[in-house]
Amino acid sequence: MKRIIALLLAALMMMAVTGCGKQKRQPIQLTLSTEDSEAIMRAAGIRLPDESTAAGAHSVVQWFSWIDMFQNYSEDEIVQTGYYTFQQKYGGSIDWIQTTYDTRNTDLAALLVSDNPPDMTNAGTAMHATFPMNVVRGMYRPVDEWIDYENDPLWKDMKDAGDYYLLGDKHFAIVYDLTFKDVIPYNRRVMNEYGYDDPWELYLNDMWTWDVFEEMCLDFNDPDDERFAVDGWYVTCSIVEESTGHYIIERDEEGNYIANLDDPVIERAHDLIYNLAKNDCIYRIGNDYWGINSYGGSASNYGYRVKDGKTLFWPCDDEGFIRPVEELKRTFGDVTDGEFMICPLPRDPDGDGIYYLNAMPDAYNLIKGGSNPEGAVLLAMCTRFKIMDPTVVNIDRKQLKEKYLWSEEMLRAWDECMDLVKANVRLYYNGNLTDRVEQLYNEFDWGVMRTGGASSFTQIRERNRDSLEYYLQDLNDQIKNYINSDDFGG
Repeated sequence: MKRIIALLLAALMMMAVTGCGKQKRQPIQLTLSTEDSEAIMRAAGIRLPDESTAAGAHSVVQWFSWIDMFQNYSEDEIVQTGYYTFQQKYGGSIDWIQTTYDTRNTDLAALLVSDNPPDMTNAGTAMHATFPMNVVRGMYRPVDEWIDYENDPLWKDMKDAGDYYLLGDKHFAIVYDLTFKDVIPYNRRVMNEYGYDDPWELYLNDMWTWDVFEEMCLDFNDPDDERFAVDGWYVTCSIVEESTGHYIIERDEEGNYIANLDDPVIERAHDLIYNLAKNDCIYRIGNDYWGINSYGGSASNYGYRVKDGKTLFWPCDDEGFIRPVEELKRTFGDVTDGEFMICPLPRDPDGDGIYYLNAMPDAYNLIKGGSNPEGAVLLAMCTRFKIMDPTVVNIDRKQLKEKYLWSEEMLRAWDECMDLVKANVRLYYNGNLTDRVEQLYNEFDWGVMRTGGASSFTQIRERNRDSLEYYLQDLNDQIKNYINSDDFGG
């Protein structure tokens, strides 16, 4: 169900002054028009529990994370309207149990050992991954007692993503929304100066392929003039494991992790990366092909020198380009002059004709032993309900248009990327695996680019195939032992 723009009645940011004169940010309270909304949702079979009988109402949910995504916001962040519903409709509240990103797993393990587990935490994939090893380590509980991805209208649109978190016959995450990961931001003025067809227009005409992408890169590239066709950390994964819809590590029908090393689509994608690396199209610092052309190395500097015509493409997620107008102008280009644009990743010209984007799930884990799973589930239900609620303002879109000054064409491209990711849900299977599998995966995923094409994918595959298959079997054995143990699902 698509979100429908509706009336935002009031949004209030309350600031309190502490004794030392500093401002302390207080919870946002957001009031939205609810006229007819519950009737519309009921007609689709989507309803929240009655507030007088709902399990978890009038309770405190302990939220374990390095961020307080419910209560504290800067002015340009997206408001979590589900939490407002949890507060106002059900009398619930949040107790933020703070950790840091780097210590989140060890801190949670310590809380579990001390028999003081919180109720819920972030779930994710890739770098933020919490599955499967955190489940095997006994950190999370299954959600199937409360979440029915198969039949419940509130959750069934999330089934494909929810199934990513299956071990045995149990789901270990509550997925409440999906967004896309990497796309292609670019500067239209630079494209025009070099006589290239506009990538967005090519996409609309089903002509945005690897071949066209590579041809532009080879023509544009001139290291002697400090021009490199592609830059950024995500060059390889955006082409090899996002635009293909295939992954180096996959899961078979039985849920086992397998090495997908002989997939011809993966090989063709790596051939593209190899050709770009051999022709010096990927930015490097000396022999460091992992270095990026940035000042500071932070997300706020993604796209550095795209506007100057020194970088043609900088694949990245929306963290790289949803920025204030002047900041974006410094890197990718002037959005108000129509310079900046985004488009989906190019597709395999010899593939199935589908444009793939990797899905990034917004999801929660229920922590094993937490005292209030019902409250955590009720909060998750409120979050999902408000995402689907037709009276909720599409705050993402409103901010893009009014704060970041995106054009209707750019918003259409945004919508298209969102539609693509939900039409063919694909999620990374790397992340939160055993340490040895992670090391080997990085060799397969980044080896061609990091060596500047000194090693081909075929060479890397033959050097590491046996090791990857061995350690994946070890991973599968650990999972199988856990599923067959008394602790599974407890």
